[in-house]
Amino acid sequence: MRCTFSVLTQDSPGVLMRISSLIYRRNFNIVSLSVSQTATPDVSRFTLMIDGDEWALEQVSKQLSKLIEVISVENLNKSGKFVERWLSLIKVNATMETRPHVLQVADVFRCRVVDMGSDALTLEVTGDEGKVAACTEALRAYGILEIAGSGSVALGRAGFRGNGHGKKGNDEETYKFKYLLAGTGESSESLVSSEA
Repeated sequence: MRCTFSVLTQDSPGVLMRISSLIYRRNFNIVSLSVSQTATPDVSRFTLMIDGDEWALEQVSKQLSKLIEVISVENLNKSGKFVERWLSLIKVNATMETRPHVLQVADVFRCRVVDMGSDALTLEVTGDEGKVAACTEALRAYGILEIAGSGSVALGRAGFRGNGHGKKGNDEETYKFKYLLAGTGESSESLVSSEA
């Protein structure tokens, strides 16, 4: 079973090592790992795709939540629908004879040409994992020179307010609130109850 986790962490040195070593020690395979900053300063989002059975993935979620720098862990597969994208840069042979055919394949998969040389093209393809894999296979016939990929980047679907399908409130604002409280030693529940 493959599962995608969205993990919000404090932006601190060594957090990537702690997350990856925690997963490694439990003998799980990381299919994809990507990290970037969020809209909240000093908070990063890790997107982790892991192979394992349901019990093992539940353990991963619990263990990640125990790390000091981790603000929240969300299993996107359990949370409902989510948007996922992969990005690959593919450098492919493209002589004057084969270039029109390579560009035709690129057009079918909606790739962008990001670099061009006398005998090669570098294409940018984005989409779900299946689309990126299919594009790579289609270009393989022309001779792939190099590939670099980002891995999975995912977010839960936004939904619409008022129809019962969207989440209430802004998740990132909630995480920011919890993150700011971490320095005060108070829980968000105690603050809310004292203001009520």
